[in-house]
Amino acid sequence: MATTDRQATTLALAHALSAAERGLAVLPLSRSKLPALRSPHRDSPAPSPCHGACGRLGHGVYDASSDPDRIRELFAAAPWATGYGIACGLPPHHLIGLDLDVKTGTDSSAALRELALRHLFTIPPTVVVVTPSGGRHLWLSGPPEVVVPNSAGRLAPGIDIRGAGGYLVGPGSRTGQGVYAAAPGTAHLAPAPCPRSLLRLLLPPPRTHQPLPASADGHGQGLVQFVLAAHEGQRNTRLFWAACRAYEDGIGPALVDPLADAARATGLSEREARATIASAARMTGHRP
Repeated sequence: MATTDRQATTLALAHALSAAERGLAVLPLSRSKLPALRSPHRDSPAPSPCHGACGRLGHGVYDASSDPDRIRELFAAAPWATGYGIACGLPPHHLIGLDLDVKTGTDSSAALRELALRHLFTIPPTVVVVTPSGGRHLWLSGPPEVVVPNSAGRLAPGIDIRGAGGYLVGPGSRTGQGVYAAAPGTAHLAPAPCPRSLLRLLLPPPRTHQPLPASADGHGQGLVQFVLAAHEGQRNTRLFWAACRAYEDGIGPALVDPLADAARATGLSEREARATIASAARMTGHRP
């Protein structure tokens, strides 16, 4: 490993340990911003629902810890790590991340200001992390009884939400695009409480129970539940696998809407969900 990579790993570990002192649970990341440790279940024929109960490392955000010894163990197992992720939704901060992107051609900061004016909230002083592309991550804390899901573009174009099961790239991380850094004057701050009116926007609308068509029966319900149990990093994979099984079993057309609804409940957009189901239909020789 090159000297610069060893230095980046050492710095990432130091930053991760510093974050852990603030009560934040962390995990090592590679230069691609993905968890540095590969899943021990990667060769399984179907996506594994294991979140670390097997006792091995490599379960993504579920590896995250604020225990210094555990963090050193994680980085020792991933000496190529050059950054660290901060798990969202965990005590004591129950972190919620607003990812304001600048790469989509939209003005995400203006979109957030418009939402704030329309819904009468103000973002209080809080931790702000500047991304290598010029985007910003705003750190907010949520109430412990509320589970905020991950979403991409649902709040507004260019604004992604990192909630339970998600993570934020920590300041001091080095990626293939550059270094993440705390904005001046914010590094010492604690994540500010999420304004109530903004919190309401981050929560999914109440789900109404839609009975499956008779042709879908219990097997179809099982596929829908399989998708509903997905977390970030496995949502498209689970949806694609379930849709393929549905089409292979002759219930694909009946499950299109229930599967799309389930995928949306996990944070995928309607467009992403429909495109994944259509891909599964084509893969199994059916017309979407």
